[in-house]
Amino acid sequence: MKFLYTATGLILFTFFTVTVKAQYRTNAQNLVLTNEDSLNVNSNQSKTVISGYGDAFYQRNFNKKQSTASLERVVLFVGHRFNDKISLFTEMELENALVVSSGETDEGGNGGGDISMEQAYLKFNLNAHQYLVAGLFLPRIGILNENHLPVNFNGVERPMVETLIIPATWRELGVAFYGTLNNLPLTYDVGLMTGLNSANFQHGSGFRDGRQQGSDAFANNLAITAGVQYNVSYFKFQVTGYAGGTVGLNQHSADSLGLDNGAFGTPLYLGEADVQFAKNGISAKALGTYVAYPDADKVNVAYAKNTGSGMYGAYAEVGYDWLYKKQGTAQFITFARGEILDLNSNLPPEPKGIYDGTLKQSHIIVGFSYLPIPNIVIKADVRVLQTGPQNPELVINPPPNAIPYKQDNQFLNIGIGYSF
Repeated sequence: MKFLYTATGLILFTFFTVTVKAQYRTNAQNLVLTNEDSLNVNSNQSKTVISGYGDAFYQRNFNKKQSTASLERVVLFVGHRFNDKISLFTEMELENALVVSSGETDEGGNGGGDISMEQAYLKFNLNAHQYLVAGLFLPRIGILNENHLPVNFNGVERPMVETLIIPATWRELGVAFYGTLNNLPLTYDVGLMTGLNSANFQHGSGFRDGRQQGSDAFANNLAITAGVQYNVSYFKFQVTGYAGGTVGLNQHSADSLGLDNGAFGTPLYLGEADVQFAKNGISAKALGTYVAYPDADKVNVAYAKNTGSGMYGAYAEVGYDWLYKKQGTAQFITFARGEILDLNSNLPPEPKGIYDGTLKQSHIIVGFSYLPIPNIVIKADVRVLQTGPQNPELVINPPPNAIPYKQDNQFLNIGIGYSF
């Protein structure tokens, strides 16, 4: 294990110290134009467009000696530009290829995936520098939440930090305002949307399962998001924040559970900062985030949860496109990413939560992305996972009935993705 970490450190150092003198070319870390993007181009012409993306993967879990394969998602976009001021954006997502009724399984005994709206909002262009969105939308939090097409990030799996700490893709019903300064390459945004539902928080996934996603969402509690983004030379800097209530019950129901209701009752706070760089085939990014949930003790008592009052995550990634000098649009990017996270870095004092060492994790991912054209990607990577020790108090089925827990594990991932 020490050898793997040392080798990965050398790879990261090598990537950071490579210098290349050649013409700049956009790589896979930048957005790929799709039909969806065409609705953002100012035009007096009305039009309807169809677009979409999807990905499939194979994974080998070496500890379990188990291989799985799945059509992870297929997303269909339908949009319409009514005029140069108003446009409609909709995306419907099917996960894991098959949807079955709640509590049922398919012929193979699998529970299946789900089908949901990933976005459905109206965009109102106020002028050349400002616009509003209203409906089910993705707030600008982190790097991945808005830019999650499989051709836009390295690795078969999305970064763990932006899956478990920042639960991308994160969408809620609301309204948001976006703008760009006239004299500086700085964009800003602020949004108001439905908050989270703490009754659905699950141990081991942070607040991910508390996303309401526009499905009969409680609206007694609300959330505010805000961020700034600054572009200079080959860098993009961003800082975003979130503050919202996690109890949407009426006062009588909330009081009976000992919870604080209201617009920002039983609040959760998230802060995030990130930076991205791309030049001469070299790309790099880094992100850090922290979640504070000061009233986690109340939620743990009310719903028999074991949710932490503090969570953190960070990652850094470097990549290099070996085909950037070549004529054409093909890219072959090798990359390395290191991630750390802890879903229970802080626990409520009374009643004290039970610390789960398996939720303190480090991940090292090394692999490649090959894009024969900008809209198709073939990926492969190896992920090395190391966690803290398992807490015996949380073991329901101890050995020898269950497989002994190992703090180290390795995964082989192979995947394909597309966007159009």
